[in-house]
Amino acid sequence: MELGRRDVMGLGAGALLTAFCSSASLAQSTTPASILDNVDPELRPIAEAMLKANGPSRPWTRAMLNDIRSHMPPPAARRTDVPVEQRRVPGRAGQPEVTLWIVNARPGSSRPGILHTHGGGFILGSAQSELAYLQGIAHDLDCVIVSVEYRLAPETTYTGSIEDNYAGLKWLYDNAGALGVNRARIVAMGESAGGGHAALLALAARDRREVPLAAQILIYPMLDDRTGSGVTPPPWIGAIGWNAGANRFGWGSFLGLTPGGSNVPAAAVPARRRDLAGLPPTFIGVGGIDLFVGEDIAYAGRLTEANVPTELVVVPGAFHGFDRAGADTLVAQRFNKAKYNALRRAFGQPVVV
Repeated sequence: MELGRRDVMGLGAGALLTAFCSSASLAQSTTPASILDNVDPELRPIAEAMLKANGPSRPWTRAMLNDIRSHMPPPAARRTDVPVEQRRVPGRAGQPEVTLWIVNARPGSSRPGILHTHGGGFILGSAQSELAYLQGIAHDLDCVIVSVEYRLAPETTYTGSIEDNYAGLKWLYDNAGALGVNRARIVAMGESAGGGHAALLALAARDRREVPLAAQILIYPMLDDRTGSGVTPPPWIGAIGWNAGANRFGWGSFLGLTPGGSNVPAAAVPARRRDLAGLPPTFIGVGGIDLFVGEDIAYAGRLTEANVPTELVVVPGAFHGFDRAGADTLVAQRFNKAKYNALRRAFGQPVVV
C-alpha cells in the first residue's frame, strides 16, 4: 500500500503528523518489523506505508517545523451540501481578533453545537484544513460546528491560544440564536493537540462560569507535557506517528519553556490541574499504541474519581490518527461510531446500536 496525494489530503492534522513523524520513531531500539507486530492487522498496511514513506530520522527543530509547514497539502475538497462561513470576531481583552469557521449554521433552528479545536501538536494544522471533515460530522449529526483558527506555537504560547479558543466559545454561546444553536447542547471537541485544547477550554469554561458545556469529546488528546520528558513509555508506545521527540518539541513550543519540569504552569497542562471536579461529561478515545494512551487513561481515571461521568475507549493496536489514516477500516469505523454516540448523548439524540 502507498499513500497517494489524495490520501494525504484527507488525513487531517493529527494523521498528517502521524505520517510526518513515523520515521523519527525508528530511532528507538525497536525495529520496523517488531513495531508492526503491535499494530492491529487491519491497520498494519497503513502503518507500513507510513514507515516507508519517510526518510531518515532527524531531530525536531524550528527549521524542520518550517519545512513541514511549507509542504502541508491543500485542504480536502469541501462538500457542497453543508454551508461554511468564515468570520473574524473580537478576541479577549488585550488579544487580537480571532478567525472562526462556521459550519452548517441555520438561523431559526435550535440544534446542538460543537466548538472544535484542530490538531497539529500545537505547532501545525489549521481549522480551515479540517472543514471537509467537520462538514461530515455536521451533516451526520445535524449540528452546527464552530472551529477556531487559534494561533500556533512557537509564535504564540499557551496564554494566547487558550484565549483564542475561549473567545470562539464565548462568541458561539452569545450568538447561538443567530446560528440556530441550542445553548444547552454545546460541546467542546478536538483531536490530538486539539483534544488538549478542548480539555483546557472545558477547564476555562468551568472556572469562568460563563458558558455551560454539555460535554467534552477528547480524541487521543495531548494532555501531559511529561510524556517523553521524564516519563518514558515502552518502545512500542508512540513508535508510529507522534513520538516522544515530537512531543517534547510541541510542548516546549506551546509552553515557551522546557517541558517536564516542576516550573511548568498547571494552567497550560490539563494533566497538571489538581481539581477536575465540575467538568462536563467526558468521552476520551485513544489507540492502544498511541503515545498518549497512558496519559489519556490516567486523565480518564482522575475524572472518574472527581465524579465526572467519563467514557474511555482504548483501541488495541491503533496508532495516533488511525481513525483518519485508516478511515475505511472496521476498527476505525467502530471507533467513530463510539465517538458519534458520545456526541449523540450530549446532544440528547438517540444512540445507534
